[in-house]
Amino acid sequence: RIVEHLALGGLDAGDDIGDDAIAAIGKGRIAGGQFEERDFLRAKHDISYEELVRLAEAETPFRSIINPDDARFMLPLDMPTAIAAYCKETGQPQPESHGQIVRCCLESLALRYRWTKEKLTQLTSQPINVIHIVGGGCQNRLLNQLTADATGCLVLAGPIEATALGNLLTQAMGLGLVKNLNELRNIVRQSFTVERFEPKGTRNGDDAYGRFLGLVG
Repeated sequence: RIVEHLALGGLDAGDDIGDDAIAAIGKGRIAGGQFEERDFLRAKHDISYEELVRLAEAETPFRSIINPDDARFMLPLDMPTAIAAYCKETGQPQPESHGQIVRCCLESLALRYRWTKEKLTQLTSQPINVIHIVGGGCQNRLLNQLTADATGCLVLAGPIEATALGNLLTQAMGLGLVKNLNELRNIVRQSFTVERFEPKGTRNGDDAYGRFLGLVG
């Protein structure tokens, strides 16, 4: 499924990070679209999640990109076919291999994150320097790095079980066992480690973003 939630958040990750952060929560979802590469490929082929990412890493960057929020990707009968048709209609090479399909998905997500970050900055007049990726999707190290590269932000990945932790600690705060939101965040920070991904922006990424803006209008 292609960010279940991409929202403003004062998610501190340490003393060097303040409220200039956004949080990308979920397993790579945007607007509820069914766009998780392991679902539509592993359903037909016995390929591990790790193998799909490895194949994507080996492919040419930005060969094809899509608008993940296009309505056709909400509930297609066959996602790879829908992606290929979109690329053909927009004059791009059609993804042919598993690696090309996954790379197309992940790079398009990262470009969408950049678009969202820029819109949030315009709306709030606040700089965004950090993106937190939490939940199961934070285990996709390729997407984490692509996100850092596309947005120019430091990406902090983890914790994995963010939904369960948030539920548990919110209930603890309601019972008075946790004093406030700051204490809740400190508990998470002291209990789990996060992985850092520094941006390594490239001109190819900027050129691809220009193409992406042409797709989203």
